[in-house]
This record gives sequence, C-alpha cells and structure tokens, in this order.
Amino acid sequence: MKYFITLSLCVLGGSVFADQAVKPFNGKNLDGWKQKGPAARSHLTVGTAKLDAKNPRGFVVAKGGNELINSKGGGLDFYSEAVFGDAVIEVEVMVPKGSNSGVYVMGEYEIQVLDSYGRKKLGGGDMGAIYGAAPPAVNASKKPGEWQKYEIHFRAPRFKDGKKTANAKFLKVILNGKLLHENVEMKGATPGGVDGKEKPKGPLMFQGDHGPVAYRNIVVRPLK
Repeated sequence: MKYFITLSLCVLGGSVFADQAVKPFNGKNLDGWKQKGPAARSHLTVGTAKLDAKNPRGFVVAKGGNELINSKGGGLDFYSEAVFGDAVIEVEVMVPKGSNSGVYVMGEYEIQVLDSYGRKKLGGGDMGAIYGAAPPAVNASKKPGEWQKYEIHFRAPRFKDGKKTANAKFLKVILNGKLLHENVEMKGATPGGVDGKEKPKGPLMFQGDHGPVAYRNIVVRPLK
C-alpha cells in the first residue's frame, strides 16, 4: 500500500520523511499489522468499542467502526509493518476500568497506558509514564471509556558502523493537551518490546497481552 512505501523510504540518519502524514492503520481491517504469537490467541479486531454496561472492566465491540481493538485481556501484542525513526506520533486510546496496555515507540520504548483516573500519587506504571524511566509529571487521565490523545515527539537512537552513538530520546510526551515529559533519554529498550533490540528504525507496537484497549486516529508525522 502507498503509505507503507512512503514510510519505509524515510532517511533515518536525519529522519527525512515525505511531507505528508502516514497512517499505518487503514481503519477498515488488520492489513499492515502483525502479532506476537499464533492467531488463535488473538483478540484483535476492527470495530467500535464502548464500555460494557454489565462489566465496566470490559468492552462491547460492534462491527462497522474504525477502531483497532484488543477486545479482551490476555491477547497478543500487535505492531505495524510500517517502520520509522524520528517521528511525531499521534494516537487516541481508550481503556475500560482498571485496564492496562502500552504504546511501544519503534516497537521498543514504552509509553504506559493504564486506567489512572483520579490518582493523586503517580508512579512508573501509571498512564503517561515512560515505563522504567520516568513517571508522568501530572495526571492527565480521563475516565475509563473516554478517548484520550497522546502526542509523542521522539528521536530515534543513532548508530554508526553498527554501534550506537546516541540514545533514543522522548523529546515531548503530551497527553490530553498536558505536557508529561520533556527530553527523557532512554539508555536501553523497555522490556516486552518486539525483539528487545535497539535499531535505527522500528514499528509502532501496542501491548495486547494485558487488558482490553482500543486505539484510533493513528498518525505518524515527520519530526522537524
């Protein structure tokens, strides 16, 4: 598909993208996505998710929507075939009560997704944390069942002759319009990523082996 070709043509030393935004999810089906395990274990689907009135910890999923949904807990992590280096990533996420997921930038560096609504004390596993590196500066979480928007400004690690010369860095992480992080350097990959290896480019991965979660409006833009 055209947008996969566009993204793979980026020059990752300085991360020169095409001028237009890239949408790795087509809003219709699972084309362009892979999963970490056998299809029989997958709960990944496309549709419209809303909280289950009988069980606020779960989703009811209807057909015909444009959301990328892990409909139950204990499924599989899923990641894009499209890869990138430096980027600004915009993505909306929704979780039911108590649910847990994560956005793995380049498939290896996790921004935490969790129902942290109303919490006063935030830790490294709360919504908006850079897992294993830094808790969020503020609690910007909305209620379970509400859509929340991440904007992630990310600089990929640098390599020369196969050796890393500079660490990856989260330049900014914004949740629901509030700044959570600025200039957080990553000394290594977050556990649980695609393969645990740092590299010049990688996919966008969403954690699906924890709780139910829905994603939509996924856009990768050039970092300028």
